[in-house]
Amino acid sequence: MSDPHRTTRPLALGGLAAAGALALTAALALPASAETEVDEPDSFTSAFTVMATPDQVVNPEGEDAPGEPGATGEFTFRVNSDLEIICYDITLTGVTGDYESAAKTATHIHAAPPGESGPPRIAFPDPTPVGDGPRTSSGCLEGPFTTGIEDDDGNDTGEGFSLADLEADFANYSADSHTADFVPGVVRGQLVQIPVGGLETGGGGAAQEGSPAATTLIGASVLVAAGIAGFVVYRRRGQSTT
Repeated sequence: MSDPHRTTRPLALGGLAAAGALALTAALALPASAETEVDEPDSFTSAFTVMATPDQVVNPEGEDAPGEPGATGEFTFRVNSDLEIICYDITLTGVTGDYESAAKTATHIHAAPPGESGPPRIAFPDPTPVGDGPRTSSGCLEGPFTTGIEDDDGNDTGEGFSLADLEADFANYSADSHTADFVPGVVRGQLVQIPVGGLETGGGGAAQEGSPAATTLIGASVLVAAGIAGFVVYRRRGQSTT
């Protein structure tokens, strides 16, 4: 009579091996789909700020669709387009109710010029906590980026997008968030370029005394004192003019 322990052990190992092979095959078959949370890089190639307000919201037809009265959004984006990493700091104030969006989150960067609608390109974690107080979200994402929204050809609206695209045409990108009561957008604003680095944003390296970077940092400090942008920053490379 055969020993049951001799027959079941090889079968069990064989089953595990087969399951592992199937899992590996499935993993290899998955597309490069979702951005991942990563640590902040040592440097950035560009930085942007957004002052989002209800009056800038438009519906998909480009018609005015004001968001929540009194709500505001402050977005700061720091970009390393060489590494395809974007770091974000988002604060929503005066926003009430739950989030709602057909995308995988309700907080986005859209390819959308002022006064026009456009597809989302990056979906960010929604600021929390949901309630009447300020909501915040911060971190860094590495592409490729996906949004969960498909275009007319059935492709995700994040597919093919790169952070170099954003840097080259930042004025035609907007940031917003969407809630159940204000589905077109609770607040929205256009990206405005700011210098890179500095202490307030936590990005970039320390400027050397007497260097062009240090001069730019001093100039940025003067702007902060004047209440412009609110960041002590310096630009690591020339600004894009497109």
